[in-house]
Amino acid sequence: MDTTTGPKEKEVEPAEGGADGAPARRDPEGVRRDILAAAGEVFAERGLSGARIDEIAARTRTSKRMIYYYFGDKEGLYRACLEAAYDEVRRGEEALDLGGLPPAEALARLVAFTFDHHRRHPAFIRMVMIENIHRAAHLRASRVAAERNRAAVARLTEILRRGEAEGVFRPGVDPLELHWHISALSFFNVSNRPTFSALFGDELFSEEAQARLRAHAVEMILALVRQEEPGDDDQA
Repeated sequence: MDTTTGPKEKEVEPAEGGADGAPARRDPEGVRRDILAAAGEVFAERGLSGARIDEIAARTRTSKRMIYYYFGDKEGLYRACLEAAYDEVRRGEEALDLGGLPPAEALARLVAFTFDHHRRHPAFIRMVMIENIHRAAHLRASRVAAERNRAAVARLTEILRRGEAEGVFRPGVDPLELHWHISALSFFNVSNRPTFSALFGDELFSEEAQARLRAHAVEMILALVRQEEPGDDDQA
């Protein structure tokens, strides 16, 4: 078990070279991003208990000492990786500029983005699965994760508000429940691929099949929120 603790908060940033002995560049944010990228890969592959700071340092241009300087200890680094992974999703959503789109188009784009993002970032899905094994203890301890992720529900709240005002979405749709549905459709596609493929084959994971599943996810979410047109109900 990696028991090394980090330095005191007032310690000056170490002036040392990278793992190859080259002089360190004064780019604290760049060093931090490099560490987070490497650590995220290792945690996704090995979990919190299996990850080693030595291996993480070996995948960066820095050292164990610098990792402890920036993140304190292994759990602090793991928590920072979780925060960064969720932040990447939220930043991707922000970049969609959904406020300028009609509500149905905005929601469709958000669902498609979520499906594609999760598919393209299986390490993120593995990190979330690992954190669920830990019963979200590290996310609960995060000072920024909950606040940052509220943006996802706020974004859906705004889309639903506009859709209801325009008469295209039915009233009373809960944005948190809708976020759950979107996450479930997108998450399972990645988290359960190994077991699903072992039982039923890889047919649904071809590019063509994945495009169909993404379209189905969009259709299902839109069907869930759409306002019923007169005459939609079956008549006796």
